[in-house]
Amino acid sequence: MTGSILCVGALSMDAIFRMDRLPAGPGKFLPIEAFEIAEGMASSAACAIARLGGRPLLWSAVGDDPNGARAIAAMEAEGVDCTPIPRVAGAPTAFSTVLVDRLGERLIVPFYHPALWHNPVLPVALAEGDCAAVLVDVRWPEASAMALIEACRQGLPGVLDADVAPRETLERLLPLASHIICSRPGAAVATGSDDPEDAVGALARRCDVTVLVTAGEAGAYWRLPGEASVRHTPAPQVVAVDTTAAGDVFHGAFTLGLAEGMSADALMRFASAAAAVKCTRFGGRLGAPSRAEVLALLADAASP
Repeated sequence: MTGSILCVGALSMDAIFRMDRLPAGPGKFLPIEAFEIAEGMASSAACAIARLGGRPLLWSAVGDDPNGARAIAAMEAEGVDCTPIPRVAGAPTAFSTVLVDRLGERLIVPFYHPALWHNPVLPVALAEGDCAAVLVDVRWPEASAMALIEACRQGLPGVLDADVAPRETLERLLPLASHIICSRPGAAVATGSDDPEDAVGALARRCDVTVLVTAGEAGAYWRLPGEASVRHTPAPQVVAVDTTAAGDVFHGAFTLGLAEGMSADALMRFASAAAAVKCTRFGGRLGAPSRAEVLALLADAASP
């Protein structure tokens, strides 16, 4: 692989609280542990790419506040190139509250100030043809659309992380991608179906590209362009501690493997293994694995 992988979208400062169980109603709840971290869909995927040996370039936006400086510093410490990220005057950096229960399930409440999403300017690296692939999320639709259109023009893979978003945002971005990866809730928004296999079929009929729906411990359902049937890749069996950022790790690993020319089956196993390793660790995107850890899990799964 030559060139960077451009990741477009979310970067926020998150407060993560580990709980015995998620709250069922109003009240005061004491966590088992808690900490702050810079993450977000595109930025967590970028960190995963760096740990797996790729060259991530992050196009997001932060405020001109202390949190913005902290978020960028945290990304750079992971080996993510943050050159395209503007500091938007007068806007607060995005932030989220994340609650994680003892089974690894989570509740996320994010806030992105509208002023962050100013008029986007295409990063120089992509405009000059120095990228190998593009991965976008749904938080900055204007920038994501620009990046996907440019990727298509250059014949590069353009991967869409189609998570929960307004339906009009999904409708805008879906036709622009060469590879669509929906979370199960995102697929339900886009298709009206909560069944991942049905959702893959519905999306593939609308967009003749590679379509995936990730379904956590149930694995991933996918279909290649021109194929009639939906395939299924089981998730590796692990003890989940924290599923926060598992999807982002999957997307980062998938896009890196795609840029490296992996076969479809190998690519699905690679991304699924990366997400599974992450789930065994508390701490959001800090649990993203190294390449050696992913290969070790794949080797274990292949052994009799």
